[in-house]
Amino acid sequence: MSEPLLTVDDLRVAYPAREGGMTEVVRGVSFTLGRERLGIVGESGSGKSQTGRAILGLTAPGSVVTARTLRLGGEGGGIDLLTCPPKQRRALRGGRIAMVLQDPKFSLDPVMRIGAQIEETLRAHVPISRRERRARMLQALADTGIEDPARVAALYPHEVSGGMGQRAMIAMMLVAGPELLIADEPTSALDVTVQLQVLGVLDKLVREGRGGKGMGLIFVSHDLRLVSSFCDRVLVMYAGRVVEEIAATELHRAQHPYTRGLLNCLPQLGAPQHPLPVLDRRPEWAEVPK
Repeated sequence: MSEPLLTVDDLRVAYPAREGGMTEVVRGVSFTLGRERLGIVGESGSGKSQTGRAILGLTAPGSVVTARTLRLGGEGGGIDLLTCPPKQRRALRGGRIAMVLQDPKFSLDPVMRIGAQIEETLRAHVPISRRERRARMLQALADTGIEDPARVAALYPHEVSGGMGQRAMIAMMLVAGPELLIADEPTSALDVTVQLQVLGVLDKLVREGRGGKGMGLIFVSHDLRLVSSFCDRVLVMYAGRVVEEIAATELHRAQHPYTRGLLNCLPQLGAPQHPLPVLDRRPEWAEVPK
């Protein structure tokens, strides 16, 4: 059996607390990832984004990231992401591992044209000619539903809408053909039609990307219906830890009371709920099993 694309065992992320000491925001997260679509769901503050940032090495200054295992497998050979040199970690970002962040306003360089930013990824990771870089950049924009890629490539980030900026950000992360993509709410700013198109691109990459070998995808979202229909497996996070792992198609049969609470809060057409359900939270759910 081949090595998993990503192995995470007992991942923990902590930040300094105002009153002193450290506060853990990710506590004992463990999972493996193959060339598949893994969804991570949970409330804001449950540790979803911090888990993705820790894998990529993008947690904020002052953070402490530990794990028994945090290992990238795949065609480039196994790499310990906790102990590899900073230069090697930087080379992995945007090449073998990429991350689509939530808000393009804070992710795109405001003084660089969109096309130049996408081509910069190729210059750093793919040794091809200038003409090939431009052709791949325009194709990446077209793949995310942008009708006039050449026009958009010449614009600055402040000249495009939030949804178009999100598509440009997705194109930038996909243009180098990563083995592993961490997508943090990648379709939240998109309308339904473009959302389906972008999901189609991601699905094709999982099946056929990286020279036909496929890609691993970690899909972070609040949208339980989207995750249940698009992903293969789902991790449910609460208070920094995984409380349930389940096949995406079986999400409606989840057993943990927190997952049931999330599902019960979804609106149901033709079945109005009065009063609106309130999500229950219990201290014992946050406890990490020993």
